[in-house]
Amino acid sequence: MMLWPAVTLVGFLVLTALVIAMGTRSTARYERELRAERPGGGRQSVAEPVRAIAA
Repeated sequence: MMLWPAVTLVGFLVLTALVIAMGTRSTARYERELRAERPGGGRQSVAEPVRAIAA
């Protein structure tokens, strides 16, 4: 009687875990490729703050 709801729940959780795993791997690969394209090892330069001078 409770077999199909349990199978449905387990299937949903397995598919959700699969989608998360695939997205994580894809994002990691994208980040590695993006860092490889940038000169300087992927470090982003941060602009120095500029003080406003009151007139």
